[in-house]
Amino acid sequence: MRAVVQRVKRAQVDVNNQTVGKIEKGFLVLLGVMDGDTEKEAEILAGKTARLRIFEDENEKMNLSLADVGGGVLAVSQFTLCADLKKGNRPSFTPSAPPAEANRLYEYYMRCLKNEGVSLVEHGVFGADMQVSLVNDGPVTIILDTDIWKNSKF
Repeated sequence: MRAVVQRVKRAQVDVNNQTVGKIEKGFLVLLGVMDGDTEKEAEILAGKTARLRIFEDENEKMNLSLADVGGGVLAVSQFTLCADLKKGNRPSFTPSAPPAEANRLYEYYMRCLKNEGVSLVEHGVFGADMQVSLVNDGPVTIILDTDIWKNSKF
């Protein structure tokens, strides 16, 4: 799984001019599910997301997590994060998981976030044409890829 995590002051996702998900302070997470990803990757990624300490403390050091600041997560599925550009300039999306499996793991990731103590988890609509807006805070953007943890004991 791949995730782009952006620290935001606010973010929302609209589908057909209707707001379907919205948060104030927290993370906008763009999530790509790769072919071969499992629930284990979703669990690891949700744990990393929930415990990610990128909010500033009283000394202006990135030291606080979502729980520390009462932040939420707006999770948006984004299969284009799985793009393969090894050949040419037109992306191939064959590394992405099949849609049904990607949606299942996207939903599971969000349940795992709640299990990790994230009190507010909002989301987009899987497979829809979405308009995402945000006010990036910092800006602070972190890229997480579960491939780096595949062979380690977690």
